[in-house]
Amino acid sequence: MTARTGDLSPPTVPEAGVAALDVRGVTHAFGARKALDDVSLDVPAGSFTALLGPNGAGKTTLFSLITRLYDNRSGAIHVLGFDVRRQPAAALSRLGVVFQARTLDLELSVLDNLLYHATLHGVGFRAGRRRAMELLAQDGLADRARDRVRNLSGGQMRRVEIVRALMHRPRLLLLDEPTVGLDIASRAALVAQVRGLVASEGIGVLWATHIIEEIAPGDRVVVLHRGRVRANGTYEGMLAQTGGEDLSAAFLRLVDDTGEAAA
Repeated sequence: MTARTGDLSPPTVPEAGVAALDVRGVTHAFGARKALDDVSLDVPAGSFTALLGPNGAGKTTLFSLITRLYDNRSGAIHVLGFDVRRQPAAALSRLGVVFQARTLDLELSVLDNLLYHATLHGVGFRAGRRRAMELLAQDGLADRARDRVRNLSGGQMRRVEIVRALMHRPRLLLLDEPTVGLDIASRAALVAQVRGLVASEGIGVLWATHIIEEIAPGDRVVVLHRGRVRANGTYEGMLAQTGGEDLSAAFLRLVDDTGEAAA
């Protein structure tokens, strides 16, 4: 899906078998320190995939490579089959992102933040406004469209950031620690919102977190620790692989650098 100027066409359904995200053999270093070491993972279309790892695991570095904030000089990253290095415009037009740091303009209204994003993606004013109000209504925020962002709660700001990421109808949504700083109720609502998008729109989601409670049976899980992938599969498969009675126990065994699980 590539939005045409002044238009918001219905999203293109990915070809059968094409992953929303495919990362293969990516290594990235800052000087002598490897932030990522031969990382490979995939996010199938229409799936909720959790990227689970402690702070400093390399999650934000990986997101920066996928979004082209950093240049991947090794391996390959494909979004809906498009190489982010060789076909950046096609790849990034199919991608929506919610970064860990808040990026809304606090002095602008909710609607103006959304329209600015739409303009950057070549969407005309009328189509952008229609899409913004549609998404805000779906999320119960239509009555806040004219409010300055600084007057919203933290949870509402996050919801607006997700709405903004969806403005151009992406087929892959990246969220980097999106619940940081939110209370328990806001966190649960945000997770439910994103899971609803997977179910209703069939988008692929990569949800980076260090909070195990945000992951549920049936999810795909990638465990990243010290820049390396320690597990990549289903929630249930991870329990079977480690013999853990729950995800917390499985995770601790996978990141135990003193045992074979970390080898």
